[in-house]
Amino acid sequence: MSLRVAIQTDPLETANVDSNTTFALAEAAMKIGAELYEYQPQDLSYNAGRITAFARPMKAQRVKGTPAIFSDRRVIDLRGDVDVILMRQDPPFDMAYITACHILELLKPDTLVVNDPAHVRSGPEKLFPLLTPEFTPPTLISRDRNEINAFRDEHKDVIVKPLYGFGGGDVFHIKPGDSNFGSLIDLFLGRTREPLIVQAFLPAVAAGDKRIILIDGEAVGGFNRVPQKGHARSNLAVGGTAEPSDLSEADMAICNAIGPILKATGQVLVGIDVIGGRLTEVNNTSPTGVQQVRDFTGRDPAAMFWDVVQDKLAKA
Repeated sequence: MSLRVAIQTDPLETANVDSNTTFALAEAAMKIGAELYEYQPQDLSYNAGRITAFARPMKAQRVKGTPAIFSDRRVIDLRGDVDVILMRQDPPFDMAYITACHILELLKPDTLVVNDPAHVRSGPEKLFPLLTPEFTPPTLISRDRNEINAFRDEHKDVIVKPLYGFGGGDVFHIKPGDSNFGSLIDLFLGRTREPLIVQAFLPAVAAGDKRIILIDGEAVGGFNRVPQKGHARSNLAVGGTAEPSDLSEADMAICNAIGPILKATGQVLVGIDVIGGRLTEVNNTSPTGVQQVRDFTGRDPAAMFWDVVQDKLAKA
């Protein structure tokens, strides 16, 4: 019997076949003969113990503008009709995301869900690095204005961002003497009950923000994301440029520290962000960069991912 895979994702119709990681995972699954289904988070249902999705059978194809061919939707039982679920929708990491994690967690031990939803839920991307504080930049997580002001007074040059943001959205570089700092904090605190994350600015970001892909806790390779001139954000989604980069001793020290934690918690595909030897994020929700690593290094994280998944199924 071929491997049966359901991908919980955002619509794939507009996926870029040259860069999209979800497409690359689907393409690699087809190469090993997998049967694929695609559904979106709103298509997931729980009813009296039965967990289903209103899903589309699909076939991935490396054709620009038409990355997948879909058949008519039908209800599939996520406990009996599939072997693996990829939770690949983008954040925001909000209550809808957390609810999906809770529901998919109930499929254990019958269906393998990757990354493990219990630990995705317990390890948000900007909080996960706190497990290895020796590698993080000076970081404050707080809503207390006195704490926020004192942190800025100490570090002068800071980054302010939402704790559960993604893709480089709402990330602000506040330089010493910038009079907008108080207004920005008012804006953040006024629109959410969540704490903010404030970090000391790392000047090394001008040389790039490195994305490193780990498969089952092992570093596969990385690449540098260089911000546009005059910008602090290097995410590809906001105009950063991908460039090849080797992994330094500092990078490998971080991977060796975080890797065993990822493996032990079922985080099979993860992208970590490193600036100047400092760990800033652990992307375990819907990490990107698989195709860039393949193109720059010749190693294929998507194929390695499915090797790990098949090994886990064989041992189950």
